[in-house]
Amino acid sequence: MLRPLLITSLLALAAQAHAAEAGKVIFAAGSAQVADKAGAEGTPVQEGELLTTGKDGFLYVKTIDNGLFILRPNTRAKIVAYHVDKKNPANTRIKLELISGIARSKSGDAVKLARQNFRFNTPVAAIGVRGTDFTVYTDQETSRVTVLTGGVVVSGFADGCRPEGGGPCEGAASRELFAAQRGQLLQVRRGQTAPQVMPANGSGPDQVSPPRADEPVAKTGGSNTPSLDARKGETLEKLANEIKQQQNNKPDPVVIPPTPPVENKPPVVEVPVEQPKPEVPKPEVPQLPERKIEWGRYAAIGNSEPTIADAAPADADKVRLGGYIVYRTAGREYVTPERGSASFVLKGGEATIRTADNAIATTTADLKNGLLSVDFGKASYVTSFDVVSGAETFNMKADGYVTQDGRFGNSSMDQYSRPQENNMEVTGLLSNENGGAAAYYFKRTLNDNRSINGVTSWGVKK
Repeated sequence: MLRPLLITSLLALAAQAHAAEAGKVIFAAGSAQVADKAGAEGTPVQEGELLTTGKDGFLYVKTIDNGLFILRPNTRAKIVAYHVDKKNPANTRIKLELISGIARSKSGDAVKLARQNFRFNTPVAAIGVRGTDFTVYTDQETSRVTVLTGGVVVSGFADGCRPEGGGPCEGAASRELFAAQRGQLLQVRRGQTAPQVMPANGSGPDQVSPPRADEPVAKTGGSNTPSLDARKGETLEKLANEIKQQQNNKPDPVVIPPTPPVENKPPVVEVPVEQPKPEVPKPEVPQLPERKIEWGRYAAIGNSEPTIADAAPADADKVRLGGYIVYRTAGREYVTPERGSASFVLKGGEATIRTADNAIATTTADLKNGLLSVDFGKASYVTSFDVVSGAETFNMKADGYVTQDGRFGNSSMDQYSRPQENNMEVTGLLSNENGGAAAYYFKRTLNDNRSINGVTSWGVKK
């Protein structure tokens, strides 16, 4: 028994010896812990140590590159790794983890030189930075991010973005948020690859757990608290001392003398005569129309002329690939139902068969035997149809994800990694037009010499 215990102890001591110091506590209030130690000012924070705060706890950690990591009440977090290489910033590796609660991260000097090697994980999402000061709320199912300065790029965990990875996850499913987008946040739910941009509306990290009055603000103006951006030449230790001085110099409470007694005479009450108020008609709120889906060729393909102008709303509402465009017109925002499913029938479309030298073989292929089914509860879809060109018939099939704003698609690698379920790429949009509509761009490589791409349009099955 002694030998296994001795080996375990030696391994634990070896792990402690290799853990580097990531920063120091510069301020603590209420219940706050650094591993098994009280989170007092000056306490060193090692890589991998668990940081916790209770219901009244706050913990401010200055990182070794003059960054800031703040934990608000009821929060659990770690500085997983903080390796800084000043001579070669490409070797810098920094990783933070918010397990639950609310934390704020302000990039230090090393992060600004190696943003590609910074990662902030939650249980459901990966966050990268653009030189940034941001705040995060998370539990085990949902994460919400707001930005004070700079910008972030956020992605839900999926095959191409794993918790054990490093640096930002940047791809088709990632979304960015910048400080200029005041009043908005990025939200990620478990199993949701693409984050959703939405109004904070009381659900942002600062509304769920407000900062202390002495928490450093992101910009000067409108506050008496110190500003980190305006005082880059000063040390965070001096800032911590000023926070304490502010708390010690609070003015004495104002004592209000008691009101002298008033003789107990019955008051004279005049009863006003109420005049009827004229009714003010309520302004009519215009009802926005349902968004429609438009599609077509915006460029000539072979001998076929364009069928639609290359004009569409913001990028968030259009798909523009391979000479084709699919977009939603202006109108009411589309939000997917939380549960249920919908089946669609093929209404139209077009397919182009190309050769390896990008020559157009045909744009007159027929589309038949269409199927599109969406499971809103599982945020997924499955689709298939046949492309018929002369004596040839190609069966097309795919499945993938559906986002809350009505976009759906699959990975560009799915047609190779899951050939039984996918042989084509899909990127599409849903709408509530006529009870339900959809359209998507598709692409499939047939062999080394030929490929198919085009668009399908669908209406809900009555």
